[in-house]
Amino acid sequence: MPTAHINGIDVYYEEMGEGPNLLFFNGSMSTLDEARLMVQVYANGLHVAAHDQRGLGRTSAPPGPYTMADYAADGIALIDHLGWDTCRVVGTSFGGMVAQEMAVTVPDRVERLALNCTSSGGAGSPSYPLHELRDLPPAEARALSMKLLDSRFDEEWLATHDVDRVIVEGMASRAVAEPGSERARGEREQMEARKGHDVWDRLPRITCPTLVASGRYDGIAPPANGEAIASQIPNADFRVYEGGHAFFAQDPTAFPEILAFLIG
Repeated sequence: MPTAHINGIDVYYEEMGEGPNLLFFNGSMSTLDEARLMVQVYANGLHVAAHDQRGLGRTSAPPGPYTMADYAADGIALIDHLGWDTCRVVGTSFGGMVAQEMAVTVPDRVERLALNCTSSGGAGSPSYPLHELRDLPPAEARALSMKLLDSRFDEEWLATHDVDRVIVEGMASRAVAEPGSERARGEREQMEARKGHDVWDRLPRITCPTLVASGRYDGIAPPANGEAIASQIPNADFRVYEGGHAFFAQDPTAFPEILAFLIG
């Protein structure tokens, strides 16, 4: 199992596919094992490197606090380890926040940038404060989580929409970190870093071709947030897809268009 010792920690990563180099950043509290199907989609025409971000999966969980700059620095150090001078970058949700942080930090190293269901923070608005869900009663948290995932979701909707029901069931079946465990600490550190995310004023530094994609019914990172990001990046392309926070699994046109953009 490949591990890179970078920035004082051991980062677990995998490579797959052939084509232009692509660095993949994963979403909140999600490991590479949980995102592998998504990564494999991008491997259809691209050489993808994906990693467990600090504090999660098989990557080290150093003492906190973590910052968004730390997560971006890990990505930059990983492409250094791989010997990539430049690459394409894609980030989903929290990963889109990290991808923005990386792109404003080393804009000359990012060839193409795809930002999915994400937010800039600052004047471009933050994503929904997911850490607040942990303080709610389980039933209330589940109901709100469904609406945040897609504002149309309720039990009646899911009863007649099989794909959407599978998405909700998949999210619900994800492993829950045991209280007091290292994974729980890593997730908490990630949520704390997420609260401080703000790249709004720095987004004009991004000069590469950029695609910003949002789901029409996303309650975590609404389309207005994606549109705001695109307004700050010169010549960015903003697209809205039919779905929520997981629009790429709901709208059959999403993945092909994002993949085609990244391949160029």
